[in-house]
Amino acid sequence: MIAFVSGPVAALAPDSAVVEVGGIGIAVQCTPTTLSGLRMGRPTKLATSLVVREDSLTLYGFVDDDERQVFELLQTASGVGPRLAQSMLAVHSPDALRRAVATGDEKALIAVPGIGKKGAQKLLLELKDRLGEPVGAPAVGAPISQGWRDQLHAALIGLGYATREADEAVTAVAPQAEAADGPPQVGRLLKAALQTLNRAR
Repeated sequence: MIAFVSGPVAALAPDSAVVEVGGIGIAVQCTPTTLSGLRMGRPTKLATSLVVREDSLTLYGFVDDDERQVFELLQTASGVGPRLAQSMLAVHSPDALRRAVATGDEKALIAVPGIGKKGAQKLLLELKDRLGEPVGAPAVGAPISQGWRDQLHAALIGLGYATREADEAVTAVAPQAEAADGPPQVGRLLKAALQTLNRAR
């Protein structure tokens, strides 16, 4: 198993990054939140999980070992594959998922694309004794309300967009951020900003 990859970031895309390891470019599937912390040419270290299928080998990358562990635990629930597990981590931090499962918060799981009411109820039952208790205070790992503009702007620049394009995209998603129920999630805003930029091109 490949436990982590470490090296300079050679390429960035909306859902993946390429990390140069010993002269080889390793493609790693990442959430928007993870990608927002990466910069072209800068060194990075990502915890990874290798998913083996008959016709493919896919490496998923995470900010730390805790996120990777939750990614793997989520897949022990029936009907949860790597893509859905990654979607859950794109919407919620590991601790937010632990809190949702511990408190039976259906709405938190339904907020994940691909999970309906019945699916959420099933997941809450199956994951109850698997994810464990939240490891940090509620604020730890939670979306940051202050500075989301700077985070989003930096992430877009890191993905290769011009400053003007990044400015316009941040302005375009500002109403969505301000209307959010609770602190805005940079990962979701990055997805919305990329959709805006793709439409503009």
